[in-house]
Amino acid sequence: MIGKVMIGKSFSGCVRYVVQKSEAVVLAAEGIRTESVQDMVADFNLQRKLRPELEKAVGHIALSWSIQDAAKLTPAIMAERAKEYMEQMQLKDTQYLVVQHQDRKHPHLHIVYNRVDYEGRTISDRFQHRRNARVCREMTERHGYYLAPGKGQVNRQQLKGADKVKYELHDAVKEALGRARSWQELERLLGDKSISIDYKHRRGTDQVQGVSFCVGELSFKGSSVDRSLSYGNITKRLEQNRQQGQRTLLALLPRQGGHVRPQALAVVPPSGERSVLHHLTDTLLSPAAAQAEYDQYLNDYHFKRTKRKKRKGKRL
Repeated sequence: MIGKVMIGKSFSGCVRYVVQKSEAVVLAAEGIRTESVQDMVADFNLQRKLRPELEKAVGHIALSWSIQDAAKLTPAIMAERAKEYMEQMQLKDTQYLVVQHQDRKHPHLHIVYNRVDYEGRTISDRFQHRRNARVCREMTERHGYYLAPGKGQVNRQQLKGADKVKYELHDAVKEALGRARSWQELERLLGDKSISIDYKHRRGTDQVQGVSFCVGELSFKGSSVDRSLSYGNITKRLEQNRQQGQRTLLALLPRQGGHVRPQALAVVPPSGERSVLHHLTDTLLSPAAAQAEYDQYLNDYHFKRTKRKKRKGKRL
């Protein structure tokens, strides 16, 4: 179950789109007459006058389920889920209209509500997108609806606007993370695709606590694109890539007597292996880093060997 939250200016345009769609069915309504579209629009606009300065008084939400949930969703159950959703979203004490559409294979409905409640107060739209994601997830788990394992199964061709950009961004960052071993390298790979990274610092310090990805004028927090793309999770992934690169290169270097030879980087491998080793050397680990890795290995080895000799001498 997923929800798409929108706000607008015209009750006439929104209601006509929702109700006059082919095979649309009104499932529920509160505070408005449903005999005709004109009655619905008139009732919404009458209450809107309680807050004339509110320009965007139209609340519009599309709720969709997986096609695998179709057998679980009768019109009556969909109406109940819409009311449950509105309650969890704190959309109450106001007019609303719930309409089922049947122009797609998957079950979905539309909720139109008045952002001016019965007392003339404005229903806030702050944090609605964040709350929407949480509520949809909780309802999906509570009622046993199908939960897609990831973004890979989303039909990209059906997406538009910011949603389409968001999923394209997800794919681009995931692909770059498969190759990057540092934040600088990740910036370079994404920069080639016109994607920039904006770091959020803790107030008054240089400590990074969040990251956003920017495409044109659009900006998305990493964690909102996908949980695996938060600053902390990306940092862990980059470190894993770096360590794996070091292990891969060191495994290919010739060994002698249990020690990595200092001349390993100067050894010329057979022609078939040469290009592979040079590629790994350039991309995974610099010569200076390999030498440092070797020096540290020798230091650790001699230190442990000395300690073993001392312990053996004491036993004697």
